[in-house]
Amino acid sequence: MATRRGLLIILSSPSGAGKSTLARRLRDWDPSIVFSVSATTRPPRAGEVDGQDYRFMDEGAFKAQVAQGEMLEHAHVFGHFYGSPRAPVEAAIDAGRDVLFDIDWQGAQQIRNSALGVHTLSIFLLPPSIRELRRRLETRAKDAPETIAKRMQRSWDEISHWDGYDFVLVNDDLDATEEKLRVIVTATRLRRLQQPGLTEHVRRLQAEFEETT
Repeated sequence: MATRRGLLIILSSPSGAGKSTLARRLRDWDPSIVFSVSATTRPPRAGEVDGQDYRFMDEGAFKAQVAQGEMLEHAHVFGHFYGSPRAPVEAAIDAGRDVLFDIDWQGAQQIRNSALGVHTLSIFLLPPSIRELRRRLETRAKDAPETIAKRMQRSWDEISHWDGYDFVLVNDDLDATEEKLRVIVTATRLRRLQQPGLTEHVRRLQAEFEETT
């Protein structure tokens, strides 16, 4: 048995709040953290690798896994299904490895309500201001103006669910926020539920106590 049970680390935020950058930094800090590879029914895009970028499935197989409880969370987005397969996540946390999820509030809620919910650590990232959020989206030069407008429209829906998370951080300084993330993960790894060997250790202490008194 692993010395500790792994965590399901959920990072959520509106687009542009720094979630992807902080997820990458967290894995650079501890390469043992694995990223949850989502399943999807959409066809692969050029350069995408099955099992690395996504687990590509047909709709029938996807729905069958949902019906059998094999998806921790799932959603229908722009005509395709997306979800987080349960088996690889369960295997990772049983081996003492943390699994990182980059999902929205709905997916986070589904995972917290799943059989593995007791092992979740959910963190929401807030921008310092709405103006700064827009500035970040515009300066990264990845999206067309209409896409930025849609992301800004959706941002408040995401932000409005901030109070459903274990921790909420205002990402006004990337380095400081990264340091706070490290502290949160380090401390949560020490939760009683994450240490499966504690019960046996206490039993040994009890036996020793009874022998010496």
